[in-house]
Amino acid sequence: MPQVLFNEESCKGCKLCITVCPKKIISLSSEVNSHGFHPAKITGAEKCTGCGFCFLVCPDIAITVLRGEGAGG
Repeated sequence: MPQVLFNEESCKGCKLCITVCPKKIISLSSEVNSHGFHPAKITGAEKCTGCGFCFLVCPDIAITVLRGEGAGG
């Protein structure tokens, strides 16, 4: 199972990852990071296909997509 990791401190909450996710499983956290932004989070990890669209559009390089070994599952 693929795993998507968000670096909450790097995320500025631009919502680009939310827009491109084909499964619509990314949302903004209600919590704020140390910079005052609501970072993105994944809300349906079991539905993630590991497509990597979120990773590709992130201007802050705040997303990592793990597939296969090391992906936890």
